[in-house]
Amino acid sequence: MRGSLIHILVMFFNIRCGERIENTMEAFTHATQQGTEMLELDCHLTRDGQVIVSHDENLLRQTGQDITVSTVNFNELPLYKESLEVTFNTGKFSTGEDRHFARLEDVFRTFPRMPVNIEIKEDNEALINQVSALVKQYHREDITVWASSSNHIMSKCRAKNPCMPYMFSMKRGIQLLLLFYSGLLPFVPLGESFLQFYLPCIFNRTYIPDMPILRNQMVVYLIEKLTIRKSLFDHLVKRGIQIHLFVCNEEQDIETVFTVGATGVMTDYPTLLRNYFIKQGQET
Repeated sequence: MRGSLIHILVMFFNIRCGERIENTMEAFTHATQQGTEMLELDCHLTRDGQVIVSHDENLLRQTGQDITVSTVNFNELPLYKESLEVTFNTGKFSTGEDRHFARLEDVFRTFPRMPVNIEIKEDNEALINQVSALVKQYHREDITVWASSSNHIMSKCRAKNPCMPYMFSMKRGIQLLLLFYSGLLPFVPLGESFLQFYLPCIFNRTYIPDMPILRNQMVVYLIEKLTIRKSLFDHLVKRGIQIHLFVCNEEQDIETVFTVGATGVMTDYPTLLRNYFIKQGQET
C-alpha cells in the first residue's frame, strides 16, 4: 500500500502538543489549522470498548489519577490536568480549554481525509480489531498507518488489516541497518512505507530519556552516526518510503531533519514548524 499516501508529507504533528493539551480535539484542530499534513497518536481501549486517543495506558501523568484506561468506561475518564508538561521539551508546559480525552472515531469524523499514524503499544487483539474496524468504517485504509515498535504487535496489526500501510518495527529497523551496511539493501524487497524514529541529537537536550544508557553521550553519538545517514534516506525515498524523525521542538532540529533527507518531521509545536516553512518560502 506504499502508493496510497501519494504525496510526500513534510509537516507531521505529534500527540504531545506544546500549544494545546495533548490528544484533545482542540489540539488536533489547532494542528490542522497550522497546516499539519498528518496526525500521530496512540490508542487504548476503555472497559466499555471505546477506542480512545491517549499516549499512556495509565493516566497518572496526564490526569493526576492513578488509573488505567482499560479499567474505566469512556464517560468515567478524568479530565487532563490544567497544565501538562511537554515530555519532549523539558520544563515547558501546555494548556488549553479542552481537557477531554478524544475517541479515535471523533478524530476520523472530524478529519475524514487527514492521514493518521496510529501507534499500537499494547498486545491487545481487541484493540487492534476495533481500530481496524473503525478504519474500514470510515473508508480510510489508504491514509491510516499501522505503527508499533514491537515486531510481534506489528505482525498482528498487519494480519488484521493488510491493506493499511505500516512502519518499520524496531526489529525490522535493525535488519534495515544491517542490509544497508552490508550493501545488500538494494536487492532486498521492503514492504514498509514509513521509517520513523527519534532524532538522536534531542536526547539530553530537549528530551531526557528514561533509559539510563541513552543518557550516555557516547552512546547517543554512536546511535546518531549509525542511523542518520543521508545515503540511506535517499535510497529509501527513491523506493517510495517516507522518513519521519521526531520529536523536533527547536528550529535547529527541524533544519537538521530536512538537511539529512527526511521527508517529514514530528513536532509538539505546529506553529513553530509552519513558521519555519514560511521563512523558507515554502508556506503550506
